[in-house]
Amino acid sequence: MDFDGEDLSHKALGDRLPPGEQHLFRGCDLTEADLWGAALGGARFESCVLDGTDFRRADLDGAVFTGGGGMRTRFNDADLIDASFTDVDLSSAQFAGALLTDAAFTGCRMIGASLTASRGTGFTLTRSNLTLANLGGCSLRGALVEGVRFDDADLSGCDFTEATLNDCRLLGARLLGATFTKADLRGADLGQPDDARLRAFAGAVINQAQANAILAARGITVA
Repeated sequence: MDFDGEDLSHKALGDRLPPGEQHLFRGCDLTEADLWGAALGGARFESCVLDGTDFRRADLDGAVFTGGGGMRTRFNDADLIDASFTDVDLSSAQFAGALLTDAAFTGCRMIGASLTASRGTGFTLTRSNLTLANLGGCSLRGALVEGVRFDDADLSGCDFTEATLNDCRLLGARLLGATFTKADLRGADLGQPDDARLRAFAGAVINQAQANAILAARGITVA
């Protein structure tokens, strides 16, 4: 079923979505729309307004979001296996309890988003802004993370084991209990190399310039 340019704001949409179909929402206003528990596997959302849209407990397996977005979109406890988000504004979005196995976020604005307590075996992040986001306990084990800003994000308890961070920034990120064993951080800005951060980076691979900066911060010059 297709929705093209419709104002669906503040509407309960469950009765308008026939089961067993793949739905297309193009240029729709879904502000505060109620899609709680909706069957939206494989649905496409193109340039839609998603301010406060309620996708809690929805089946969004393989759903595709392109462009658009909004503030405080709710994906709590939703099934987002293989879902993709490209160039979507997900600022302050809520993903607590969501199943994110193989979900992909590319070119997304995710400032202040909360992915803590999300479930699954990992997801991908590319060219996205996660400043002030909360990823507490998330798994990015073995992931290739490129062009991502984690400035002042909460990465407590995150698993970055064997991950590769290219062109990423970790300025001011909270790293309590995070794991970077065998992670490749040579392409990342690690931020201020204080002792607490260095403990988090134990077992990671860094480059010579990063090592020199760490030593210089401790008054040691490498000849």
